Amino acid sequence: MKISVLFSLVILASCNSSIPDEITRRVPQFENDEVEVWKSIIYPGQPLSMHRHDNPRTIIALKGGTLSVVNQDGESHDMTWESGKAYWLEVDPPEELHGDVNEGTEPIEVIVVQMKND
Repeated sequence: MKISVLFSLVILASCNSSIPDEITRRVPQFENDEVEVWKSIIYPGQPLSMHRHDNPRTIIALKGGTLSVVNQDGESHDMTWESGKAYWLEVDPPEELHGDVNEGTEPIEVIVVQMKND
C-alpha cells in the first residue's frame, strides 16, 4: 500500500512539473561581481519587454530558433540561434532599446551570461 501511494505521488509530481508556465520571462540563475546569468524563455507571440544591454554577453541556446530584434524606432533584424551553440553579443548601441519577438511556433530558451563593468 505504501509503495502504491508513493508511486502515485511521484507520478503526480512529475506530471505537475512538466506543465510549463507559458509566459515569456527571465529566470535568474547566478550573479556575482563579475557576471549576471539568467535564462530567457521567449514564447511565440510574447515578446520580451523593451530593454538594453550595457555590457557584452554570451548567449547559449538551449532551444534555438529565430528572434526578430525590434528597436524602439521599429527597425528590426533577425538573430538565429542553433540549439547547443554559444554566441557572443557586443554592447547595445547607446540609448537604443530593443524587444525580442519569437515569430516561430516553439519557445526559444537561452542562457545569457552578461559581463559586468569593472
